[in-house]
Amino acid sequence: MPIQLINSFASWVLKQRIHQIELFLKYPNEVQDELLMNLIQSAKNTGLGKEYDYASINSYATFAERIPISTYEEFQPLIERTRNGEQNLFWETPIKWFAKSSGTTNAKSKFIPVSPEALEDCHYKGSKDLLCMYLNNNENSELFTGKSLRLGGSSQIYEDNNTFFGDLSAILIENMPIWAEFSSTPSNRISLMSEWESKIAAIINETKKENVTSFAGVPSWMLVLMNKMLEETGKGNLLEIWPNLEVYFHGGVNFEPYREQYQKILPKKDFKYYEIYNASEGFFAIQDLNNSSDLLLMLDYGIFYEFIPMDTFGTPNQKAVRLADVEIFKNYAIVITTNSGLWRYLIGDTVRFTSLSPYRIRVTGRTKHHINVFGEELMVENTDVAIAKACKMTQNEVVDYTVAPVFMIDKEKGAHEWMIEFKEVPKCIDTFRNILDETLQNLNSDYEAKRRNNMTLNPLIINVARKNLFYDWLKEKDKLGGQHKIPRLSNQRDYLEQLKNMQVKILC
Repeated sequence: MPIQLINSFASWVLKQRIHQIELFLKYPNEVQDELLMNLIQSAKNTGLGKEYDYASINSYATFAERIPISTYEEFQPLIERTRNGEQNLFWETPIKWFAKSSGTTNAKSKFIPVSPEALEDCHYKGSKDLLCMYLNNNENSELFTGKSLRLGGSSQIYEDNNTFFGDLSAILIENMPIWAEFSSTPSNRISLMSEWESKIAAIINETKKENVTSFAGVPSWMLVLMNKMLEETGKGNLLEIWPNLEVYFHGGVNFEPYREQYQKILPKKDFKYYEIYNASEGFFAIQDLNNSSDLLLMLDYGIFYEFIPMDTFGTPNQKAVRLADVEIFKNYAIVITTNSGLWRYLIGDTVRFTSLSPYRIRVTGRTKHHINVFGEELMVENTDVAIAKACKMTQNEVVDYTVAPVFMIDKEKGAHEWMIEFKEVPKCIDTFRNILDETLQNLNSDYEAKRRNNMTLNPLIINVARKNLFYDWLKEKDKLGGQHKIPRLSNQRDYLEQLKNMQVKILC
């Protein structure tokens, strides 16, 4: 079959989904309410279903009153029993797959259950919907005349007690339909390699000869790959290697600090950037417009959503609200109930709604990754935007950064201390710091109040990291590649002190 015909047929098939998407756009709260009742009905004969008498739950109010909100630590005993062979504890169908997820902040790995329903009706459905929306917005796309370069996690699949675990990306690759493998590069063998640096070399060797029309992965790690590709091939930009590139599908971290760096290596005015919001626990939201980074919350993936206002999060007054009761421009912690059997599960992410019709969101950070030592309520969204602006105004590029508080000692005021790795060290770090500080004050009124006349916070402190400091820190922790991320903000100094110690060791 000719390539153009394949492209047209694939586009037509994917765009058939548009009518179903329009249904939940029109009736979002009804779709969510029905989904919740279906999840409860499906799990009524499980261990949890019997413990909480799911069979008698017939409303959201009863559900919220009866089922407690839980963290991973509270849910872990049931997960461990399932990994040891017990089934029907929290979901009706057997769960054999577990997505191993620990990030950079916790030495103890999490094993997130991934049911057959979640694989098909959430993760793969989300991937197809991403393509569907992109193709619907770009009628002249030739996406399927070439392949998508994917960069996932670095872990293979491991077996334990007849159950399997690995990075979510590895699980998806292991179970992906044939059509997806046919349209992707590199091969599954290379995609599932564990050793990061060998894997990068293999990806470059295999993909530089392919006709790549799109690529997908976390911006920070994808940038490492793309820069190594340019170094290996001696080319000036990616279009010299892959002239038919048209879109980058990205997620995992905020794209803004990296946007200008991508625009330099992708000098094409109509090149598209499409953002997604997914995690081991589910696929949640997709950018549905060409020129907006707002994400459409996907409401028919087997996930029921609740939200805890961050101004009461972790307090005795904490209360979750359902989708119908959220407010625009307010920060919320997300609570999910899923078709993998996670019930009122706190995933640790924070979002704010930018639209209520339809429901669109932006990811603002993590419940644990913010700084509120002095009442400043600084979110990752604030620091990412401020870093991007400071880079643009000073013509600098940032590789990575993290921020921690400087605690008050005796009569000394507090401060925020940054570790920033630049691609090239700024000519005037004071100018960069001043722009960064002023932008944060403009973005965040709580931060501004604490900084006014140095009332509570002294001017921020910037440590300029040596080259590859963050890379080496992750390598030391065996967390190179794919899904691992630098913790941007913390209320403690642990990460910053570790980085400063590594910096001093090398300099000495």
